[in-house]
Amino acid sequence: MIGLPAGTRIWIAAGVTDMRCSFQGLAAKVQSVLEDNPFGGDVFVFRGRRGDTVKILWAMADGLCVFSN
Repeated sequence: MIGLPAGTRIWIAAGVTDMRCSFQGLAAKVQSVLEDNPFGGDVFVFRGRRGDTVKILWAMADGLCVFSN
């Protein structure tokens, strides 16, 4: 289990996201749609069209991480 630092916000993106997006595509969505900094340490959760896939974008000290199921 990965522990989140205290004060980390978790954003759940409403609607459907193209699951072909990777680091750059998801970070661009965070910047343009949510108007937030993807490198700020918050966690961003995106859902696929069918609802059976999620991608989680999280910036750590080493860079961006994308977790997918």
